[in-house]
Amino acid sequence: MKVSVALGLAGAVQALAGSLPRTTYGDRFKPMVNSKQIQGLITAEKLMNNLEQLDTIAKANGGNRAFGLPGYAASVDYILSRTQRSKNFITWVQDFPALYFKVDSINFTASDTSYHVIGLSFSPSTTKEGYTAPLVLGASGPEACTNESYDNLDVEGKIVLVQRGACPDGTTLAGRVKPAKAAGAIAVLVYNNVETNVTGGTLSPPNPEDYVPCGFINQDDGEALVERLESGEEITAYFQQTQTIETRITQNIFTETKGGDPTNIVMLGAHLDSVQAGPGINDDGSGTTLILEIKTALEKFKVKNKVRFAWWGAEENGLLGSKYYTENLNATAANNILTYLNFDMVSKGYFGVFDGDGSTYNLTGAPGSDVIEQLFLDHYARKNITVTPARFTGGSDYQSFMNIGKPVGGLHTGTGVEQDPCYHQACDTIDNPNPTTLTINAKAAAHVLSILATKGQEIIPKSPVNAAMFTSRGLVGRDIEWTKDENERHLATCGNEI
Repeated sequence: MKVSVALGLAGAVQALAGSLPRTTYGDRFKPMVNSKQIQGLITAEKLMNNLEQLDTIAKANGGNRAFGLPGYAASVDYILSRTQRSKNFITWVQDFPALYFKVDSINFTASDTSYHVIGLSFSPSTTKEGYTAPLVLGASGPEACTNESYDNLDVEGKIVLVQRGACPDGTTLAGRVKPAKAAGAIAVLVYNNVETNVTGGTLSPPNPEDYVPCGFINQDDGEALVERLESGEEITAYFQQTQTIETRITQNIFTETKGGDPTNIVMLGAHLDSVQAGPGINDDGSGTTLILEIKTALEKFKVKNKVRFAWWGAEENGLLGSKYYTENLNATAANNILTYLNFDMVSKGYFGVFDGDGSTYNLTGAPGSDVIEQLFLDHYARKNITVTPARFTGGSDYQSFMNIGKPVGGLHTGTGVEQDPCYHQACDTIDNPNPTTLTINAKAAAHVLSILATKGQEIIPKSPVNAAMFTSRGLVGRDIEWTKDENERHLATCGNEI
């Protein structure tokens, strides 16, 4: 009799379990996410395995994983292969249009000497025959960003040589081109202000009225030409460039926990695309693998707050994926986001934590950004790791969330030559990342997530959007004056080196 009752009870429990949502029943047997256990699931081997897969994808697709090209499509497939079959997460893809560019032809010579030159993305094209004209020096220094700096310079109908440098509008290239064009230049050659080889640069967004055809050359070549011009030598230059610029459809990828409070969503993001010049294994395969392995580890836990992971497309073309996502949020969806953490280049350089409280660089994130910063700082302090405050330069996808008033945080190991000489180079391969740095940062991110996923609603204030933040383009929010550093090569998205 007792046996039959027990069997009947077991059957009833089994039937009840079958009638419950799978994740609800399964979560009953999972522990709430905690720092020690989730960190224990993050290993260098797993992190590097993903990077090896991305490196293999790049090698099989012309050496890159750039938006609009086969390497990016293969990268999307890889992330989906690791996320879309999960029983504990919901995965989806967001298509969006983005401007694609390809330099079809380019040539720069001075006094019959040919120079290595890169076409700035979204630059107007020259004629098919190109331009032959005197090469002259443009304005220099911080004043070179203003039209007034050309008042006493004769550049009408000439090819102008200027140096890359930060401008008040947050650009490093476009702000140097516009004044020369306004003064009558027919083309502009920008020379780099750091010693690494140029591999790309952008004038995003396209603005043919304010731009002339532009090229980007190496620092040593530019400085040598400057010396010759300053000595009084007359130099005749030839510049030719044609570009294809067209709209292509690309993708963001999202996966989020089925469980957790949907009105308090903790987001973690990294961009999936590389530049056309290389595989992008540090930039940003490192962020890609970091959030992928945290997502994989999170499968074994419950969360109080819903956690959403995002892999952004077309970041290297102007943060286009994250901008499209935030601009197309309605008020409810935006208000449900509690905070956003960004991971862009986290395997090579210093241990950088974003300056959420503004104490170092005087740009403060929304309330709660200081809390996130302190969570990271406390973690690294316990590990006796020296931390470098990371600037909000506007050069990565946190910009899209700061613009709509969300508290942000995250990690960044720097793009200066000292941190990563392979930044945006063909050498950003599987040999570039430092597995130890990557693993330390991934464990730090897992630690902070474990806190935000369980009590983020208690320590991060809500940041509701308002009607004034919606425009004809959607949810846009405020303009921010980003901080600048000449040694940081990942600046705001209009005219940054990419």
